[in-house]
Amino acid sequence: MKKTTDRNYKNRILLICLSIFCVLLIAISFWGDGIISPVKQVGGFFITPVQKGINSFGLWLSGLTDNFEDAVSLREENAELKEKVDTLTAENTQLLQNKEELDRLRELFELDQQYEDYEKVGARIIARESGNWFQLFTIDKGSSDGIKKDMNVISGSGLVGIVTEVGTNWSTVRSIIDDDSSVSAMVSTTSDQCIIAGNLQLIDEGALNLVRLTDTENKVHVGDKVVTSYISEKYLPGILIGYISELNNDSNNMTKSGYLTPVVDFRHLQEVLVILELKDYDPAEADKIASGEVTSAGTYSETSEPESETGSN
Repeated sequence: MKKTTDRNYKNRILLICLSIFCVLLIAISFWGDGIISPVKQVGGFFITPVQKGINSFGLWLSGLTDNFEDAVSLREENAELKEKVDTLTAENTQLLQNKEELDRLRELFELDQQYEDYEKVGARIIARESGNWFQLFTIDKGSSDGIKKDMNVISGSGLVGIVTEVGTNWSTVRSIIDDDSSVSAMVSTTSDQCIIAGNLQLIDEGALNLVRLTDTENKVHVGDKVVTSYISEKYLPGILIGYISELNNDSNNMTKSGYLTPVVDFRHLQEVLVILELKDYDPAEADKIASGEVTSAGTYSETSEPESETGSN
Protein backbone atom coordinates (compact mmCIF):
# COMPACT_ATOMS: atom_id res chain seq x y z
CA MET A 1 0.00 0.00 0.00
CA LYS A 2 2.86 2.29 0.88
CA LYS A 3 4.62 1.53 -2.45
CA THR A 4 1.55 2.64 -4.38
CA THR A 5 1.40 5.93 -2.52
CA ASP A 6 5.12 6.67 -3.29
CA ARG A 7 4.64 5.97 -6.99
CA ASN A 8 1.64 8.36 -7.12
CA TYR A 9 3.67 11.03 -5.37
CA LYS A 10 6.51 10.77 -7.92
CA ASN A 11 4.06 11.01 -10.80
CA ARG A 12 2.58 14.19 -9.37
CA ILE A 13 6.04 15.74 -9.00
CA LEU A 14 6.86 14.88 -12.63
CA LEU A 15 3.56 16.33 -13.81
CA ILE A 16 4.18 19.55 -11.87
CA CYS A 17 7.71 19.88 -13.41
CA LEU A 18 6.40 19.39 -16.93
CA SER A 19 3.68 21.94 -16.32
CA ILE A 20 6.22 24.50 -15.09
CA PHE A 21 8.42 23.84 -18.19
CA CYS A 22 5.46 24.38 -20.47
CA VAL A 23 4.57 27.63 -18.70
CA LEU A 24 8.16 28.82 -19.18
CA LEU A 25 8.03 28.05 -22.90
CA ILE A 26 4.77 29.95 -23.20
CA ALA A 27 6.30 32.89 -21.39
CA ILE A 28 9.38 32.86 -23.63
CA SER A 29 7.16 32.87 -26.70
CA PHE A 30 5.38 35.97 -25.39
CA TRP A 31 8.52 37.92 -24.48
CA GLY A 32 10.24 36.81 -27.77
CA ASP A 33 13.61 38.18 -28.67
CA GLY A 34 14.14 39.89 -25.34
CA ILE A 35 14.92 36.59 -23.66
CA ILE A 36 16.05 34.55 -26.69
CA SER A 37 18.66 37.09 -27.85
CA PRO A 38 21.03 36.60 -24.87
CA VAL A 39 20.68 32.88 -25.30
CA LYS A 40 21.58 33.22 -28.98
CA GLN A 41 24.60 35.34 -28.14
CA VAL A 42 25.83 32.86 -25.58
CA GLY A 43 25.18 30.00 -27.98
CA GLY A 44 26.82 31.91 -30.86
CA PHE A 45 29.93 32.57 -28.76
CA PHE A 46 30.53 28.87 -28.36
CA ILE A 47 28.89 27.41 -31.46
CA THR A 48 30.14 29.80 -34.21
CA PRO A 49 33.87 28.94 -33.80
CA VAL A 50 32.98 25.26 -33.86
CA GLN A 51 30.96 25.78 -37.04
CA LYS A 52 33.82 27.70 -38.64
CA GLY A 53 36.21 24.96 -37.70
CA ILE A 54 33.93 22.31 -39.11
CA ASN A 55 33.45 24.33 -42.32
CA SER A 56 37.20 24.88 -42.67
CA PHE A 57 37.88 21.20 -42.12
CA GLY A 58 35.20 20.32 -44.66
CA LEU A 59 36.71 22.68 -47.22
CA TRP A 60 40.24 21.30 -46.55
CA LEU A 61 38.94 17.76 -46.82
CA SER A 62 37.13 18.62 -50.05
CA GLY A 63 40.27 20.26 -51.45
CA LEU A 64 42.35 17.25 -50.42
CA THR A 65 39.92 14.96 -52.22
CA ASP A 66 40.04 17.16 -55.33
CA ASN A 67 43.86 17.23 -55.22
CA PHE A 68 43.95 13.46 -54.86
CA GLU A 69 41.63 13.06 -57.83
CA ASP A 70 43.74 15.54 -59.82
CA ALA A 71 46.93 13.65 -58.89
CA VAL A 72 45.41 10.36 -60.00
CA SER A 73 44.24 11.99 -63.24
CA LEU A 74 47.66 13.55 -63.82
CA ARG A 75 49.40 10.23 -63.22
CA GLU A 76 47.14 8.51 -65.72
CA GLU A 77 47.66 11.31 -68.24
CA ASN A 78 51.42 11.21 -67.64
CA ALA A 79 51.47 7.45 -68.21
CA GLU A 80 49.54 7.90 -71.49
CA LEU A 81 51.91 10.66 -72.62
CA LYS A 82 54.96 8.57 -71.72
CA GLU A 83 53.55 5.67 -73.74
CA LYS A 84 52.97 8.00 -76.69
CA VAL A 85 56.50 9.40 -76.37
CA ASP A 86 57.94 5.86 -76.30
CA THR A 87 55.89 4.94 -79.36
CA LEU A 88 56.96 8.08 -81.24
CA THR A 89 60.59 7.53 -80.23
CA ALA A 90 60.47 3.95 -81.52
CA GLU A 91 58.84 5.09 -84.76
CA ASN A 92 61.40 7.88 -85.18
CA THR A 93 64.25 5.42 -84.57
CA GLN A 94 62.78 3.05 -87.14
CA LEU A 95 62.42 5.89 -89.65
CA LEU A 96 66.07 6.87 -89.12
CA GLN A 97 67.15 3.25 -89.58
CA ASN A 98 65.06 3.01 -92.74
CA LYS A 99 66.60 6.23 -94.04
CA GLU A 100 70.13 5.01 -93.29
CA GLU A 101 69.40 1.69 -94.98
CA LEU A 102 67.90 3.52 -97.97
CA ASP A 103 71.03 5.67 -98.24
CA ARG A 104 73.25 2.58 -98.14
CA LEU A 105 71.16 0.79 -100.75
CA ARG A 106 71.18 3.88 -102.95
CA GLU A 107 74.96 3.95 -102.61
CA LEU A 108 75.14 0.28 -103.59
CA PHE A 109 72.88 0.96 -106.56
CA GLU A 110 75.15 3.77 -107.72
CA LEU A 111 78.15 1.47 -107.29
CA ASP A 112 76.33 -1.23 -109.24
CA GLN A 113 75.77 1.25 -112.07
CA GLN A 114 79.42 2.29 -111.93
CA TYR A 115 80.52 -1.31 -112.58
CA GLU A 116 77.55 -2.28 -114.72
CA ASP A 117 79.66 -4.55 -116.93
CA TYR A 118 79.91 -7.06 -114.09
CA GLU A 119 77.07 -9.26 -112.87
CA LYS A 120 76.68 -8.85 -109.11
CA VAL A 121 74.66 -10.12 -106.15
CA GLY A 122 73.89 -8.16 -102.99
CA ALA A 123 74.59 -9.65 -99.56
CA ARG A 124 74.28 -8.68 -95.91
CA ILE A 125 77.06 -9.10 -93.37
CA ILE A 126 75.91 -11.53 -90.66
CA ALA A 127 79.11 -12.01 -88.62
CA ARG A 128 82.65 -10.72 -88.24
CA GLU A 129 85.81 -11.26 -86.23
CA SER A 130 86.11 -9.36 -82.96
CA GLY A 131 87.45 -5.84 -83.15
CA ASN A 132 86.44 -2.45 -84.50
CA TRP A 133 87.08 -3.22 -88.16
CA PHE A 134 85.55 -5.51 -90.78
CA GLN A 135 88.77 -7.24 -91.76
CA LEU A 136 87.29 -10.76 -91.91
CA PHE A 137 83.52 -11.23 -92.03
CA THR A 138 80.71 -13.56 -93.14
CA ILE A 139 77.90 -12.74 -95.58
CA ASP A 140 74.50 -14.40 -96.04
CA LYS A 141 75.07 -15.59 -99.62
CA GLY A 142 76.97 -18.64 -100.85
CA SER A 143 77.35 -21.20 -103.61
CA SER A 144 73.58 -21.46 -104.06
CA ASP A 145 73.69 -17.80 -105.13
CA GLY A 146 76.54 -18.34 -107.59
CA ILE A 147 79.34 -17.15 -105.30
CA LYS A 148 82.78 -18.77 -105.66
CA LYS A 149 86.11 -18.43 -103.94
CA ASP A 150 88.26 -15.47 -105.12
CA MET A 151 85.29 -13.41 -106.30
CA ASN A 152 85.70 -9.67 -105.70
CA VAL A 153 83.58 -7.83 -103.11
CA ILE A 154 82.72 -4.11 -103.32
CA SER A 155 80.74 -1.62 -101.27
CA GLY A 156 80.51 2.11 -100.61
CA SER A 157 82.61 3.56 -103.40
CA GLY A 158 84.96 0.73 -104.23
CA LEU A 159 86.89 -2.41 -103.31
CA VAL A 160 86.20 -4.21 -100.02
CA GLY A 161 88.05 -7.49 -100.44
CA ILE A 162 87.82 -11.00 -101.79
CA VAL A 163 85.87 -14.20 -101.02
CA THR A 164 88.11 -16.73 -99.25
CA GLU A 165 85.64 -19.48 -98.32
CA VAL A 166 82.20 -20.50 -99.58
CA GLY A 167 79.34 -22.50 -98.07
CA THR A 168 75.89 -23.24 -99.43
CA ASN A 169 74.28 -20.09 -98.01
CA TRP A 170 77.26 -18.19 -96.57
CA SER A 171 80.69 -16.94 -97.58
CA THR A 172 83.74 -15.54 -95.81
CA VAL A 173 85.31 -12.32 -97.07
CA ARG A 174 88.81 -11.04 -96.31
CA SER A 175 88.97 -7.27 -96.68
CA ILE A 176 91.95 -5.35 -98.04
CA ILE A 177 92.71 -3.89 -94.59
CA ASP A 178 93.58 -7.31 -93.13
CA ASP A 179 97.23 -7.90 -92.26
CA ASP A 180 97.34 -10.84 -94.69
CA SER A 181 95.88 -8.85 -97.58
CA SER A 182 97.92 -7.64 -100.55
CA VAL A 183 96.41 -6.10 -103.68
CA SER A 184 98.18 -5.49 -106.97
CA ALA A 185 97.14 -1.95 -107.92
CA MET A 186 97.99 0.93 -110.23
CA VAL A 187 97.64 4.70 -110.39
CA SER A 188 94.73 5.40 -112.72
CA THR A 189 96.29 8.50 -114.34
CA THR A 190 99.67 6.93 -115.19
CA SER A 191 99.08 3.14 -114.96
CA ASP A 192 102.18 2.91 -112.73
CA GLN A 193 102.04 -0.31 -110.72
CA CYS A 194 102.12 -0.62 -106.92
CA ILE A 195 101.04 -2.85 -104.04
CA ILE A 196 98.39 -1.97 -101.46
CA ALA A 197 99.11 -3.85 -98.23
CA GLY A 198 96.66 -4.23 -95.36
CA ASN A 199 97.63 -3.15 -91.85
CA LEU A 200 95.13 -3.22 -88.97
CA GLN A 201 97.22 -0.87 -86.88
CA LEU A 202 97.58 1.62 -89.72
CA ILE A 203 93.87 1.56 -90.56
CA ASP A 204 93.19 3.10 -87.13
CA GLU A 205 94.68 6.21 -88.70
CA GLY A 206 92.49 5.76 -91.79
CA ALA A 207 95.27 4.61 -94.12
CA LEU A 208 96.70 1.63 -95.98
CA ASN A 209 100.27 0.95 -96.98
CA LEU A 210 101.24 1.80 -100.56
CA VAL A 211 104.54 0.14 -101.52
CA ARG A 212 106.72 -0.64 -104.56
CA LEU A 213 105.34 2.16 -106.70
CA THR A 214 107.21 2.43 -110.00
CA ASP A 215 107.08 6.14 -110.81
CA THR A 216 110.26 6.67 -112.80
CA GLU A 217 108.93 9.82 -114.49
CA ASN A 218 107.65 11.39 -111.23
CA LYS A 219 104.14 11.81 -112.61
CA VAL A 220 102.32 10.39 -109.58
CA HIS A 221 101.14 12.89 -106.97
CA VAL A 222 99.26 12.99 -103.68
CA GLY A 223 95.53 12.81 -104.38
CA ASP A 224 95.84 10.53 -107.40
CA LYS A 225 93.32 7.70 -107.70
CA VAL A 226 94.50 4.12 -107.18
CA VAL A 227 92.58 1.18 -108.71
CA THR A 228 93.08 -2.57 -109.03
CA SER A 229 95.70 -3.50 -111.60
CA TYR A 230 95.25 -5.39 -114.85
CA ILE A 231 98.07 -7.70 -113.82
CA SER A 232 96.43 -8.71 -110.52
CA GLU A 233 95.96 -12.46 -110.17
CA LYS A 234 92.60 -12.33 -108.41
CA TYR A 235 91.23 -8.79 -108.54
CA LEU A 236 89.31 -7.56 -111.56
CA PRO A 237 90.86 -4.46 -113.16
CA GLY A 238 89.82 -0.87 -112.58
CA ILE A 239 88.05 -1.18 -109.22
CA LEU A 240 88.64 1.93 -107.11
CA ILE A 241 90.67 1.34 -103.92
CA GLY A 242 91.42 4.85 -102.69
CA TYR A 243 93.53 8.00 -103.05
CA ILE A 244 97.21 8.60 -102.34
CA SER A 245 97.64 10.59 -99.13
CA GLU A 246 101.44 10.51 -98.78
CA LEU A 247 104.34 9.57 -101.05
CA ASN A 248 108.08 9.19 -100.40
CA ASN A 249 111.10 7.90 -102.31
CA ASP A 250 112.45 4.53 -101.22
CA SER A 251 116.11 4.09 -100.27
CA ASN A 252 116.83 2.32 -103.58
CA ASN A 253 115.72 5.45 -105.50
CA MET A 254 113.86 3.16 -107.90
CA THR A 255 110.47 2.83 -106.20
CA LYS A 256 108.27 4.89 -103.92
CA SER A 257 106.16 4.14 -100.84
CA GLY A 258 103.48 5.97 -98.96
CA TYR A 259 99.95 5.78 -97.73
CA LEU A 260 96.53 5.39 -99.30
CA THR A 261 93.18 6.58 -97.94
CA PRO A 262 90.58 3.89 -98.78
CA VAL A 263 87.20 4.90 -100.18
CA VAL A 264 85.33 2.24 -98.17
CA ASP A 265 84.32 2.75 -94.54
CA PHE A 266 85.59 -0.51 -93.05
CA ARG A 267 84.21 0.32 -89.61
CA HIS A 268 80.53 0.48 -90.59
CA LEU A 269 79.99 -2.09 -93.33
CA GLN A 270 76.53 -3.71 -93.46
CA GLU A 271 75.80 -4.63 -97.07
CA VAL A 272 78.15 -5.54 -99.93
CA LEU A 273 78.04 -6.51 -103.60
CA VAL A 274 79.79 -9.66 -104.79
CA ILE A 275 80.92 -9.59 -108.42
CA LEU A 276 79.93 -12.94 -109.94
CA GLU A 277 82.95 -13.10 -112.19
CA LEU A 278 86.40 -14.54 -111.55
CA LYS A 279 89.58 -12.93 -112.82
CA ASP A 280 90.84 -14.76 -115.88
CA TYR A 281 94.51 -14.53 -115.03
CA ASP A 282 97.14 -15.38 -117.64
CA PRO A 283 100.67 -15.17 -116.14
CA ALA A 284 102.31 -14.90 -119.56
CA GLU A 285 100.11 -12.00 -120.61
CA ALA A 286 100.57 -10.36 -117.20
CA ASP A 287 104.33 -10.48 -117.73
CA LYS A 288 103.92 -8.86 -121.14
CA ILE A 289 101.85 -6.09 -119.60
CA ALA A 290 104.39 -5.59 -116.83
CA SER A 291 107.26 -5.42 -119.33
CA GLY A 292 105.42 -3.00 -121.60
CA GLU A 293 104.96 -5.39 -124.51
CA VAL A 294 101.18 -5.16 -124.01
CA THR A 295 99.31 -2.16 -122.63
CA SER A 296 96.98 -2.53 -119.67
CA ALA A 297 94.01 -2.22 -122.02
CA GLY A 298 95.09 -5.43 -123.73
CA THR A 299 96.62 -3.97 -126.95
CA TYR A 300 100.26 -4.27 -127.98
CA SER A 301 102.56 -1.30 -127.63
CA GLU A 302 104.15 0.28 -130.67
CA THR A 303 107.55 -1.19 -129.82
CA SER A 304 106.35 -4.78 -129.48
CA GLU A 305 105.94 -7.36 -132.15
CA PRO A 306 102.25 -8.31 -132.59
CA GLU A 307 101.32 -11.92 -132.17
CA SER A 308 98.56 -13.76 -133.96
CA GLU A 309 95.84 -12.45 -131.53
CA THR A 310 95.60 -9.56 -129.11
CA GLY A 311 94.93 -10.68 -125.55
CA SER A 312 92.83 -9.11 -122.83
CA ASN A 313 92.52 -9.49 -119.10
